[in-house]
Amino acid sequence: MSQPTDTICAIATPPGAGGLGIVRISGPRVPAISKALTGFLPTPRHATLAAFRDDQGEVIDSGIALYFPAPHSFTGEHVLELQGHGGTQILQQVMRRVLELGARIARPGEFSERAFLNDKMDLVQAEAIADLIESGSGAAARAAQRSLQGVFSDRIRVLQEELTAIRVFVEAAIDFPEEEIDFLAQSDISERVRQAENHVSELLDSAMQGRLLRDGIVMAIIGRPNAGKSSLLNALSGQESAIVTEIPGTTRDVLREQIDLDGIPVHVADTAGIRETSDLIEAEGIRRARQALAAADIVLLIRDASEGDAVDEGLLAEVPAGVRAIEVANKVDLLPRHTVPQGLKDDAGSPVWISARTGQGMDLLKSRIREAIGATGQIEGAFSARQRHVDALKRAGSHLAAGFEVMEQYKAGELLAEELRLAQQALGEITGEMLPDDLLGEIFSSFCIGK
Repeated sequence: MSQPTDTICAIATPPGAGGLGIVRISGPRVPAISKALTGFLPTPRHATLAAFRDDQGEVIDSGIALYFPAPHSFTGEHVLELQGHGGTQILQQVMRRVLELGARIARPGEFSERAFLNDKMDLVQAEAIADLIESGSGAAARAAQRSLQGVFSDRIRVLQEELTAIRVFVEAAIDFPEEEIDFLAQSDISERVRQAENHVSELLDSAMQGRLLRDGIVMAIIGRPNAGKSSLLNALSGQESAIVTEIPGTTRDVLREQIDLDGIPVHVADTAGIRETSDLIEAEGIRRARQALAAADIVLLIRDASEGDAVDEGLLAEVPAGVRAIEVANKVDLLPRHTVPQGLKDDAGSPVWISARTGQGMDLLKSRIREAIGATGQIEGAFSARQRHVDALKRAGSHLAAGFEVMEQYKAGELLAEELRLAQQALGEITGEMLPDDLLGEIFSSFCIGK
């Protein structure tokens, strides 16, 4: 991607009325625009009171002007921030004047894109800005902040250096056979490759935790009518999101709620009770329930505990292959104490006995959900990651595994060198060192305007 030479501008604050509104400008025309708009170029990095004027010299607004000369700015270019009042019309007038003076409206994420292109940050850090803005929990915000500070990037960099050290030795032995460097006889080469593979695996585990914090999971609650699905949704969300009655079939549509499960965003879908019905409205609700089930990462298969201990095979058959299902026996508060199997003891794979009404067993259920989604480690130390990062790390690990195999079985140095190169290339895609321009544009297009 070529370096930009034009000047861009955008309103950097959310739309609507507010006490403060910011117009951000970046590019080579910033000094000229500042002089035409305010009458002067502010002292670098000093907040300066200024009047923002139109082409007739009339005052549009007054506020603070902040100037950051290149390369010491967020984008690495000349940057001017105009902080005025937050009225929509005022900000639009300031924007019109800036456009008249030679700027153009920025694309979504273009300020961060320029920061990346000017080596002010790598791609992981740039993505962490968007993740920080969009974080749905305190844990997700802290994870995004760690990525922004370079925690993820540093671990990628260490891996890159580790692979470079192995490649230097391997490729030197291939290119200079007359030096009689028999690297195949070096017992630690395979071990170093295996160690690098283990390090990638450890980083992949951390990245998957980070992806959980960023994207969350989709969880569907399914069951027969009146099993307590809506009561369970209310218990998980901590509020009365769904109507609860003794009448079977109350829920006719899919109710969706986002909950915070110890820092992990969980998108919960409460579905209509699945059963045979001639009611057209209820039948449509059941069809939508099956749609929600197909899109779920995890399923809570809930039943009324008073109906006995048997698993509902009909509902179990509704769960798509590969989706983890947790059986939940609800309404234990209605049973005599001695009839609750194992009390509420946690036995992996067994039903979780709860009362959505009283909260009994809910901590155990949340623990089982965390286990099912792989969030059993210390998630507080995680960094923000995306699915593309996870995919790239999986490819890097696969190439290292293949490299180890060709070394062990065939002593093929050329093949090992190629697998190491491909592993490094996959890691380079994460930080943006090796990434196609079209994919780069797609990544930044998901950012908000003005950032």
